[in-house]
Amino acid sequence: MPELPEVETVRTGLTPWVVGRRLHTVEVRHPRAIRRHVPGATHFADVLAGRTITDVRRRGKYLWLPLDSGDAIIGHLGMSGQLLIQPGEAPDETHLRVRFGFDDDGPELRFIDQRTFGGLSVSSGGAELPSEIAHIARDPLDPLFDDREFAARLRRRRTEIKRALLDQSLISGVGNIYADEALWRAKLHGARPTDALTGPAVARLLGHVRDVLSAAIKEGGTSFDALYVNVNGESGYFDRALNVYGQEGLPCARCGTAVRRESFMNRSSFSCPRCQPRPR
Repeated sequence: MPELPEVETVRTGLTPWVVGRRLHTVEVRHPRAIRRHVPGATHFADVLAGRTITDVRRRGKYLWLPLDSGDAIIGHLGMSGQLLIQPGEAPDETHLRVRFGFDDDGPELRFIDQRTFGGLSVSSGGAELPSEIAHIARDPLDPLFDDREFAARLRRRRTEIKRALLDQSLISGVGNIYADEALWRAKLHGARPTDALTGPAVARLLGHVRDVLSAAIKEGGTSFDALYVNVNGESGYFDRALNVYGQEGLPCARCGTAVRRESFMNRSSFSCPRCQPRPR
């Protein structure tokens, strides 16, 4: 599932193409793509027609597009969602779910989603911050992210550090891939108890989380298949820089020990047995 770097790549890619443009037509091709918009497809299209997109913003793994009406389009990519900028004459994609046309007859915005786990909806009055995603914490790249508050809440959690990093109500945007990479850099095993971490250890971990996310953004995110692409249909390249995620059996880049894979919440965690020993 796309994490912060992938969603941020889409956000920055969309901005120059959609901000300041007025929607003319909205075509919902599959009802599941707007299932979170309870009033349905006709209302979704009607409430957006004639509205101008004023910005493209992100909270964690969610995007929202504020409108001149004070409402906002909320988008979540799910596991295979794509927001592409395409010429109007381009052939329809096999899994095209929603098409947005603009009154300047310029390139369209298309939402493609093979597995239909992602979706779009309209948030009434949600231009500043949609209420539907207000519960999601700020991400560590947000200028208003409070390091001290995060450290205090983290140490009160009494859980494992990797579980805490994936808790979007505590810190947003970090998923399985970037949690493993940050923990490797910090030399911490994901099962380390949060209440045992010192303040300096939390600060170091946060620094590594920020470094990993920033590096991934520079590479356009991580693409393991064709399901994640930017607005131009291009893949990200951070998979070439992964140190532990998906590297089972390969030598650790720091010490040479074979990277291990462990089961974690119906997923996999990757770490170095020597650099990241399990807590006793």
